[in-house]
Amino acid sequence: MLGADGHQYGVIGIREAIALATEQGVDLVEIVPDAKPPVCKLINYGKFLYAEEKRLKESRRKQHGVKVKEVRLGPKMGVHDYQVMLNRSKEFLSKRDKVKVSMRFRGREMAHMDIGRKLFDRFLEDIASSASLDGRPRLEGNTISAMLSPK
Repeated sequence: MLGADGHQYGVIGIREAIALATEQGVDLVEIVPDAKPPVCKLINYGKFLYAEEKRLKESRRKQHGVKVKEVRLGPKMGVHDYQVMLNRSKEFLSKRDKVKVSMRFRGREMAHMDIGRKLFDRFLEDIASSASLDGRPRLEGNTISAMLSPK
């Protein structure tokens, strides 16, 4: 058993431990229940919970959840629009987010999918320096999409 000040009491009985806790005005908390014998500590339980919650909040604040950002391309896209989408994708990847690149074909664009496919492949080549491809680009209905992860 451990004291509030870090003093080790050694192996003592449960009644003695409870008496010691009430004498010092603190709580008897079981820290490691699976150990033989179980490890207990004399602490103020309210302060212990507060410190534990504070530690968890701090660790959660430092985490960065992976978000998926989407960039939509068009088969008739201009050069400037293409560059904007490319730079935006690189910006997302630099922030450690995943990027879903998609291109939708509408109406008569379906008859000329090869033009859009070339643009899509060129986009993947241009962004290859800062991203890795998570599988091949897939054609689902009238949309080609690919998932990119930061390198």
